[in-house]
Amino acid sequence: MKLKVYEYKNCGTCRNALKFLSAKKVELEVVPIREIPPQKTELKMMLKYLENDSKKLFNTSGGDYKELGLKDKLGNMSIEEQLELLSKNGNLVKRPFVLGEGFGFVGFKEEEWKKRIR
Repeated sequence: MKLKVYEYKNCGTCRNALKFLSAKKVELEVVPIREIPPQKTELKMMLKYLENDSKKLFNTSGGDYKELGLKDKLGNMSIEEQLELLSKNGNLVKRPFVLGEGFGFVGFKEEEWKKRIR
């Protein structure tokens, strides 16, 4: 199973996730999320795994999220507008952003990951 992992090298959560995946000897494609954000098709796929809760796609603790005032704006934006914003600004995407065959993760919760990655 090859995973596509969008990460930011200075993110401790990303480092922990990559360490976990390395220990499991999982084949990875690592993508720098700030330089190459997930494409809309990937964001739509992840949205399905998140039961269409688009807020879970956002890095709500990030500076860009706060600067853009998205806490107050997301409710008035369409899903398409949100996906457009995320696909253009990797800083807004919750990380790590991981897509596998038939599943996806945002953030790193080791117990959840252990259920899918052995």
